[in-house]
Amino acid sequence: MGNFKIQNDKDREFYSKDFSSVNVLLKRIRDALYTGNSLKIPNIDLNGIIDFNKDETLVYITLYQSGNKFIRYGSRKSDLEKTLNRDIEMLRKNKSFNNFDVADENLCRIMLEYVIDRHKIQPKELNSEHFNNGRFEIGVNGLELRSEGVSYYYMPTDAVSLNHLGLRSVLNTLIKKTPLGKLTNSISKRIELLSNSTNYEYFLFKSRAFITYKDKCLPLYRGNILYNEFSYDVLYSQVVKSADWLIENMYDDGRFLYYYDCTDDSLKDHEHPKRPENNLYYNDLRHCGGIITLIRAYQLTSDEKYINHAKKALDWCISITREHDTKWGKGYYAYYNKKAKLGGSGVCLVALMQYRNFTADKTYDEYIKGYVRHIMSRVYTNGEPLGYYIHPDYNNGEPLINLSDEQRKETFSFYYPGEALLGLALFANNFYDDDKLVKETRKVAKIALDWLVDERPHIYADLFTALPSDAWLMQAIEEWCKDKSFRKDNYINFVFNDAFTMIEKTYKKDDSPYIDYEGGYYYEYGDHYYPDGARSEGLIAAYYLAKLLKWEQLADKILIACKNVAKCQFHLFNCEENNYSHKNQARSLYSIRFKATRQWVRVDSVQHVACFFARLYKAEN
Repeated sequence: MGNFKIQNDKDREFYSKDFSSVNVLLKRIRDALYTGNSLKIPNIDLNGIIDFNKDETLVYITLYQSGNKFIRYGSRKSDLEKTLNRDIEMLRKNKSFNNFDVADENLCRIMLEYVIDRHKIQPKELNSEHFNNGRFEIGVNGLELRSEGVSYYYMPTDAVSLNHLGLRSVLNTLIKKTPLGKLTNSISKRIELLSNSTNYEYFLFKSRAFITYKDKCLPLYRGNILYNEFSYDVLYSQVVKSADWLIENMYDDGRFLYYYDCTDDSLKDHEHPKRPENNLYYNDLRHCGGIITLIRAYQLTSDEKYINHAKKALDWCISITREHDTKWGKGYYAYYNKKAKLGGSGVCLVALMQYRNFTADKTYDEYIKGYVRHIMSRVYTNGEPLGYYIHPDYNNGEPLINLSDEQRKETFSFYYPGEALLGLALFANNFYDDDKLVKETRKVAKIALDWLVDERPHIYADLFTALPSDAWLMQAIEEWCKDKSFRKDNYINFVFNDAFTMIEKTYKKDDSPYIDYEGGYYYEYGDHYYPDGARSEGLIAAYYLAKLLKWEQLADKILIACKNVAKCQFHLFNCEENNYSHKNQARSLYSIRFKATRQWVRVDSVQHVACFFARLYKAEN
């Protein structure tokens, strides 16, 4: 860890520098690209920024412009000026060069990237799991393969430009550039060929990169702009702008744009790649998450557009609502993709109740009560919430009334119960027009909560992970504890024990191997970090529960942790400065990605981060 601190202090010192000289250099590069004149740099002081070594300092120039595939060229000559002029010369010869408006700093963005800290490793050392000489960290490290005097490079920023997350993608990209890549189209076989070859030397390196932004230049870390500090202004802005992105990408029928690949400007979901363009996958639970995001934005801004679009999205939920009889009366459930999931009905109820709470609009009251009845009817006699009411693989797609013990286990979902219990809690605490149903809800909820907290860890032990993940149940218990009769030690301990473990399993400033890891979660120390908004919704729920219980010291500790994880998640936001590599920059603008280098966006990648941010903002504002 001492080495991490030394390197991180070195990186932080670098990023605190004045980069105005790099801005001058990039402007001259732009001019040389446009005019074809030779670049001159004798009067630009780059000392301490670009320490050029003719044997090591490979320098790339990359051009990005919305609508175009990026083009780049890298070289290493006897000095920096000759190196840059070679890059410029070769870029101007690229067949796609004329597609770039290089003279327009508002359209064409230019990246300067150069190699640092290059060292040779043995092939068997290369890994992405251990902090050692051969660690390949996506977005931070680059990899060079060298054979018979020819080098093939994967630059650190390729991870962002090419939408990569793991070493497998890196190796495949590199091998395709080598003669080995022509021998097979199989990724596995390519990697096997490389691993069996003795003709290649391996070099790991890092890089420094700068990207133009209008008349400025921005230093990049892991291909992203770097957020050094927590900021409530950033928090607020990202909530509002990401909610705007949901609205701008909403369909006429009330659904959201479910999935977007920023790299390819494609709606093809990587989890459902075979779905036809006219029938892309959609998910009712994540749809409801989009509604909740809009309501959170309304809570922050009081802007009616958010609540109006939330209502439009709720009407889509009503369109997929089905009914059945329960012992409490008519029940309603969400039915979509030939399934009726407990979580689908649960999150729909959450969205309906959040809408009702913030608007006092009682339009959906009969549906709310129907969803409550349905959810209660799906709590088994021992308190176990049943995962599905309808599943196409069971009972010929008919309602699952009498499930065997084996079927219950096969259809159990880890997350659905928490979603359902949160919906019931919001109903019980805020619906004053049906005392009898509220009383029944509290009775059923206590049975279900006892089972979830006390029995589930034993019966479904294999579903629990080292890093807690049931943030929905943490939120549900927070809400239930507003009713003093639910302030039971086993419920409260569940929330805080999970919160403590989450905090323990985040990278801290003093043990972070990379400067943007701080606040990222891990299962085991050494994992590539998880900037996870979904878990963070549970963490902020723990803060609000501590405040409710007036445990101020604990609340303060959790709030500090929430700020650290939020700062880490700032890097997921596609702001104007950060979406330079995207094919359709106007469309990706203000969305929130899954991962730091992975350029996939889904409605819930927006939801979880934005909702966590919204609740964190309200904590002190």
